[in-house]
Amino acid sequence: MIVNVPQVPTGNATYSHAVKMGGLIFVSGQLGVDPATGRLRPGGQVAEYEQALENIRVILEAAGTSLDQVGKTTVYMTNVDELSELNAVYARYFPHAPAKTGVEVKRLSAGAAIEIEVVALAATS
Repeated sequence: MIVNVPQVPTGNATYSHAVKMGGLIFVSGQLGVDPATGRLRPGGQVAEYEQALENIRVILEAAGTSLDQVGKTTVYMTNVDELSELNAVYARYFPHAPAKTGVEVKRLSAGAAIEIEVVALAATS
């Protein structure tokens, strides 16, 4: 099942916001783009991080699941020096401490400072 959420911006039409396969939801990498403006949320990497997590929350809810069902996250960041600030935001969104990989990268699409992808358990019905 393909999940696309009109209120969450996409970079282009070559991917879906998420895909449900079996009992899992795979959410494509999300930038910190504010849906209201279509631009990166101002305030730097930490602000973008929070917005990307909000976008992921909306996508997961549209897929019928939630942040507390996330089992794995991958975070791409352009500045690992802000890791403690990012971890504080992460802990608010994921108090259940899912598995996480963090990678510092040279550059991200659209000049973003952060990109996050997640794998979550799909709701059982």
